Amino acid sequence: MTGRRRTRSTFLPGLLTRHARKGVLSAGTAVACASLLAGCGVVPGTTGDAGDDTITVMTWAPQSTKATNKPGMPAFALAYARWINAKGGINGRRLNVLTCNDHNDSVAAARCARRAVKENVVAVVGSYSQYADSFFPSLEGAGIPYLGGYGATNAEFTSPLSYPVNGGQPALLAGLGSALAECGPVTLIRPDTITGDQLPPLLDSGLKAGGHRASNDQRAAEDATEYDGQAERALRTTSTGTADQGCVVPALGDRNGTFMDSFRRAREDYPEVRTATVLGSVDQTVIDATGGASGPYEGSYITGWYPVASDPRWDGMKRVIREQAFGDNRIDPADAGVQTTWIAYTVFRQAVESLGDGEVSADSVTEALDDGLKVTTGGLTPTLRWRFQDKLAAVGFPRLVNANVTLQVVREGRLVSARRGFVDTTRTLQNADVNY
Repeated sequence: MTGRRRTRSTFLPGLLTRHARKGVLSAGTAVACASLLAGCGVVPGTTGDAGDDTITVMTWAPQSTKATNKPGMPAFALAYARWINAKGGINGRRLNVLTCNDHNDSVAAARCARRAVKENVVAVVGSYSQYADSFFPSLEGAGIPYLGGYGATNAEFTSPLSYPVNGGQPALLAGLGSALAECGPVTLIRPDTITGDQLPPLLDSGLKAGGHRASNDQRAAEDATEYDGQAERALRTTSTGTADQGCVVPALGDRNGTFMDSFRRAREDYPEVRTATVLGSVDQTVIDATGGASGPYEGSYITGWYPVASDPRWDGMKRVIREQAFGDNRIDPADAGVQTTWIAYTVFRQAVESLGDGEVSADSVTEALDDGLKVTTGGLTPTLRWRFQDKLAAVGFPRLVNANVTLQVVREGRLVSARRGFVDTTRTLQNADVNY
């Protein structure tokens, strides 16, 4: 991790009017056309004439890396395309999904974005990347909307061309902090990365809302093969030696399982310490693999963006998987990435349907979303609507329109709802100290 440059995402002004932004984007489009599509006469993100029966989008995510991997997101996007095309497409137009592997690498993420421009995609839909500073410039230059990102970076909640469907890590951690307000000492184990730097103040905002002191911030390598030292130190700083349970919060993505192996070995001397984390780091498969009711997650609070995977509101997504991806073990209906991709494509479909027989382009989709389109997701989220400045603009998240989270708990080895309905973290986030 030596030599890593720590920078914050560049915030694009959210106050640009749509007409002013068009002028800026058209200039960027000309540059992109000259550099990527020499001699082209096609505006990136345009399907062509209104009679064109193909809409091209892209979904990207890291795959086969040593850190966080989300192969289910592009795999589900392809399944969705097969499903929607079998039903006649969107407004009679065929959906063409391109996929890209960002390799958890800034250069590869930028390459995915440049390919999106070159391939004239209408939108990037339901994707994951930690490298917003690398991919947003190309998308913004070409006017391509980023719809339903995973919420892995602050830039997804600031760019005027970003349309997030969940509250990302900010909402998850704020909600988790509120749930842990009655805990003893709380230690956060998080990646020693730029993205990881954003996590402590968000968790602390929830703790503070419940009258709890700030967490102990403990950095760890994102791609380590063992965390024995970190686990021992976390247990030592969290333990009270009494019945007053302390809580360790691992937020290491795919490496949570590796950390928990070390944690379980070291925990014997600290039985009063429990764990809590956010969905995406832990799901039912992970709970089963770590011992179920006798494992380290028993009794843990876990915050998620959406209802539990067993909720009937997911039946539509499960039908797509059953009909078009049965046996594809990359696609787990309980995976928050797959769920986010389903919701993102649900939003995209409604945006395109709102255009009727008109041209489907990056600009027309953006206009539909910016002009007050209200999108419903069958109760998986509140009704979604994006403005240039929303409730959380004052704390640096002008595009964060869904701050709802669900609170879940592991009981007898099963991940179940701990509280009915959603918890709105808007007020907690408004009080977060994110200007570090």
